[in-house]
Amino acid sequence: MTPEQNKTADKMKTVKAAWDKATFGPKKDAALKHYQAAEKAHTAKNDADTNKELDAATHALA
Repeated sequence: MTPEQNKTADKMKTVKAAWDKATFGPKKDAALKHYQAAEKAHTAKNDADTNKELDAATHALA
């Protein structure tokens, strides 16, 4: 993995941990949709879209 891919993988773990700690509700549901989109983008090796969706998930939890 490249350093950029490692950063993305670490960011995914961080966002997933924040999602796990969040209380149930519409914010958590919205964040889940973005996180799932990030997983798809990550599987497709599209770091730009992965990071965009992770940022959206983080924003949804705020």
